Amino acid sequence: MNKFVIMGVQGCGKGTQAKLLAQDLDLVHISVGDIFRWNIQHHTKLAARIKRIVADGRLVPDDIVADIVHTRLDEHDWNYGFILDGFPRNRTQAEFFLERFDIDAVIDIQVPDHVVLERVMSRRLCSGCGLDYNLIHHRPAVADRCDVCGGSLVARPDDTEAALRARLADFHTVTRPVLDLFSRKELVVRVDGTLPVAEVQAEIRRELGLPQYQPS
Repeated sequence: MNKFVIMGVQGCGKGTQAKLLAQDLDLVHISVGDIFRWNIQHHTKLAARIKRIVADGRLVPDDIVADIVHTRLDEHDWNYGFILDGFPRNRTQAEFFLERFDIDAVIDIQVPDHVVLERVMSRRLCSGCGLDYNLIHHRPAVADRCDVCGGSLVARPDDTEAALRARLADFHTVTRPVLDLFSRKELVVRVDGTLPVAEVQAEIRRELGLPQYQPS
């Protein structure tokens, strides 16, 4: 069984890398962002709170995030392990998490802030089927139209420069110290997130001693 945490600032590509690991190793990919988006799409009570917070460029409060993650992990459907994406975000969450789970490694995907800004401001989401695009690396065949359903492509409501700079500041002041805590426990492996997706995945696997990545 493998239990990993993947970390990095928004736009570093951790969701993509987590999915590749999960597919090959039969891990459950637990993404806090995906859980939030599901609630928003289904207009739940939690969604209303999340939307107000995210629109202001702030992180969702610790108690909400922790409750969501603990509830999800308590389902125990991760027979071969999990890869946790988007948690923990601060020292208190990290210490509580380490008390409950023996994790194998923390993957730190490192990307400079100016690259993150460029990537995030280029993201688009299909308003019809929800497919993700990036105008740098994954352009649609027809401008502003989804290749799959033909829906219009829109920016996420929270993908504004002001909101992103606020999230970057939060990451460096609140989340970065979490990595320092994990580092002292010799759990962290660091990879260069500016490399192409396949190269980042290959580097992660080399660092963790996992089977070699074979792109499909």
